Amino acid sequence: MSTTSTLQNTAPFNRDVGVIGLVGLAHMISHFSQLLLAPLFPWLKDEFNVSYTELGFLMTIFFVVSCVVQTGSGFVVDRFGPRPILFAGLSLLGIAALGYSISTSYWMLAGFAVVAGVGNGVFHPVDYTLINRKVSPSRLGHAYSVHGITGSLGWALAPVLLVSLTLAYSWRTALLVAALLAFSVLAVLVLNRRKLALPVVQPVKDVAGAEGSLDFLKIPAVWMCFTFFFVNALGLGAIQAFAPEAARRLHDVPLALVAMCLTVYMLGNACGMLTGGFLASNPARCERIVGLGFGSAALISVTLAFGSFGSPIVVPVLFALMGFSSGLAAPSRDLLVKRSTPENATGRVYGVVYSGLDIGQALSPLFFGVLMDHGNFRGVLLCLALVQGVLIVSAFSVGRVRRTATAPNQLAT
Repeated sequence: MSTTSTLQNTAPFNRDVGVIGLVGLAHMISHFSQLLLAPLFPWLKDEFNVSYTELGFLMTIFFVVSCVVQTGSGFVVDRFGPRPILFAGLSLLGIAALGYSISTSYWMLAGFAVVAGVGNGVFHPVDYTLINRKVSPSRLGHAYSVHGITGSLGWALAPVLLVSLTLAYSWRTALLVAALLAFSVLAVLVLNRRKLALPVVQPVKDVAGAEGSLDFLKIPAVWMCFTFFFVNALGLGAIQAFAPEAARRLHDVPLALVAMCLTVYMLGNACGMLTGGFLASNPARCERIVGLGFGSAALISVTLAFGSFGSPIVVPVLFALMGFSSGLAAPSRDLLVKRSTPENATGRVYGVVYSGLDIGQALSPLFFGVLMDHGNFRGVLLCLALVQGVLIVSAFSVGRVRRTATAPNQLAT
């Protein structure tokens, strides 16, 4: 057994909690920063005299840059360690928020969207390298659960904080406060930097028995994981942008309740992740938990598409249950990726795998937006159910491919 593995098996509870908490705090800022501009579009539109299409293009810039950086940053994390890359990412997010607040033109916003995309692109390779190498194996399910919950909380915090500050003061003040929040979290992490220290390890043979920094790309399970996250992002994009409105058109739901659908989905998602952290303590049942979670979510999507409800309040309740079901699968999903990762290639694998999220979120509006423009609201929910069904197949495919590749090499799971 390696020294790293020994340390993980004997890690004190307080050390694990410290690492999980610090990584989760940083992840919250990552998700928070993804929504710095979108809630402020009505004010930015008037300020810069631009269209919603032009404002939406700022988000495209952000996610395209984040995707490119995320793919490459894993190699940097494996080479130099996660801590300095994490500090750099948080610094760039703070700089971007500050830059947004002082922007005097649309192109200044676009330039700082590039900066924000670079900063955001480092987090998944950094976070999962720290979690997988510093947290005890018995607590990995809880670590993945907290990681997912903090990300959801970051998404939930951004519109509430930014819109409230904008209404009370101005959009520039709101973004300035966002910058201060990012720099404050950076300060907390710097003060606790010893808890995030990891030795830089030399490359070793991967699960295929080959040498070299790119050999992990030959592992089929890595690409199955990439596909899984790409499909997952297609569904997430549909839920965030179109599913509540599609449900409103089908079931004549009041606008006030429609506005609740995404909020209760994210809250349900966080509760599901908390529960899923306990279920993921047994790695042998990861595929079944993912199947249960996304299978339930798919059934709820079909119910929203064809159901007839006596009260409109049923719709946000179903969104909350869908969020819980999807969240239940999240920690087991992350554990599947971890079990498919070669030793000392964590950053590279997670960089490639999680780039599927950015690509999926960039493409999802193009497909589901066409369905919405043609009035095919039931089709939006049915395609969402189809996506959730594909996720089940993908999860079992990851497990099957991983076991096939592992058995000949006698790789410990």
